[in-house]
Amino acid sequence: MKILFTQSYQRYLDPKEEKRHMPYAPLGTLIAAAMLRNEGHDVRIIDGMFSRDMKSFDQTIASWRPDLHFIYDDEFNYLTKMCLTNMRQAAFYMIRRSTEHQIPVFVYSSDATDHAPLYLNNGSDGVIIGEGESVISDIVHHDDVRRGDRRVSGLLRRDIAPSDHPGRRNATLNIDQLPAPDFTLVDIASYQNEWKRHHGYFSMNVTTSRGCPYHCNWCAKPIYGQVYHARSAESTADEFYRLHHRYGADHIWITDDIFGLKPGWLDSFAVALQQRRLHLPYKCLSRADLLLRGNTISALRESGCRTVWLGAESGSQKILNAMDKGVQRTQIDEATQNLRRSGIETAYFIQFGYSGESWNDINATRAMIRQNLPDELGISVSYPLPGTPFYERVRNELKEKHNWSDSDDLDMMFEGTYSKSFYKALHRFVHAEYRLRLFLKRGPWHRCIHAVYYLIKYLIYGPYVQLTRMRPLNPTDPK
Repeated sequence: MKILFTQSYQRYLDPKEEKRHMPYAPLGTLIAAAMLRNEGHDVRIIDGMFSRDMKSFDQTIASWRPDLHFIYDDEFNYLTKMCLTNMRQAAFYMIRRSTEHQIPVFVYSSDATDHAPLYLNNGSDGVIIGEGESVISDIVHHDDVRRGDRRVSGLLRRDIAPSDHPGRRNATLNIDQLPAPDFTLVDIASYQNEWKRHHGYFSMNVTTSRGCPYHCNWCAKPIYGQVYHARSAESTADEFYRLHHRYGADHIWITDDIFGLKPGWLDSFAVALQQRRLHLPYKCLSRADLLLRGNTISALRESGCRTVWLGAESGSQKILNAMDKGVQRTQIDEATQNLRRSGIETAYFIQFGYSGESWNDINATRAMIRQNLPDELGISVSYPLPGTPFYERVRNELKEKHNWSDSDDLDMMFEGTYSKSFYKALHRFVHAEYRLRLFLKRGPWHRCIHAVYYLIKYLIYGPYVQLTRMRPLNPTDPK
């Protein structure tokens, strides 16, 4: 059977990501495609990371005429989890074109899970709900499933009422049984060239687990839900070895929502890498409380961790509690200090605009950034997505626009304490403030032109933030 895989995420529709020049191959797509290729199917992927338009897709549909088309997003990449409307429209275009050529098309993505009727009404033959690999296997191997004559869990169709739907497909308990991603299905040389040209090294992506058991009430988990299943440390070390020796990777992004959660896993991972005589630097995402558990940080260091991204979110304990974060502000400070002493870089994810956030809370976050001065900083605003308690809390405040168009949109979707323009200016102001302090403390002085650039931004956006914060839309305190 001829099977085409595409993704709704098209980097050319996301200008910020194009400028970053940090492309990662669609890991989830490559795993699913490898599974079907190993069974003998003729599989092709049109890679949205390097598409410049839809011409390649149109030509493939018209000339190759696949038997099946899966719009199968990489759910290990945060960009696809953002449910961007630019990508939704790209998916609708591909659905229409497949339908015109009478090619069955099925969709697997966070956005399709949240808004299945939209995708079905635009012509999709089905939306995959839950973990995708076993569902696409059913679609490929069973005509009655493909036609819709037999209902299976994890596949939503137009002719099935929501009350009759058999439910989501459960996550695979042993993910070591799944094949390794097949990077030969994409132009890996283009990835390597872009990384080397703009950053001087080549980074590739690896997933070691699926799901997250924590309960942050703004975090959407439409695919795996509240579960956590991990690969073996040995399997992960094998993949590190393969990516380094076969494809020339000299850095790894571990895409997990939470890395190294299983007790003892990091120790086993460090040993497995040492046995393979491999030291490959990587970045990962963790939590402050997890980093303070036992020898977690030393195991990260021994296994080659270069950077830990922390979902710090806020420097205000009031906001952390409101988010159900389960972390104390003091733990963020301590984890940052311990990582730094161990020679591991720390990076913060920060979000402003959470419901009830006041100017005092914003200042607490600024103070945390100034005090701890992480090595990298990512700033966003709170983004309510369906299926989360946060979404339910603010749904009556949502406006006509419910999703960002691209990853740099950062528009407030609900009535925050301050105006949309305030949060956009705050983002630029805090980032400039951070960059200036980082430069003054660490240099390098030969890049002083960058300091001048951030000083100008600081001087422009600072007064605007101070002015607009005096006119809150929804006052939360007198300051």
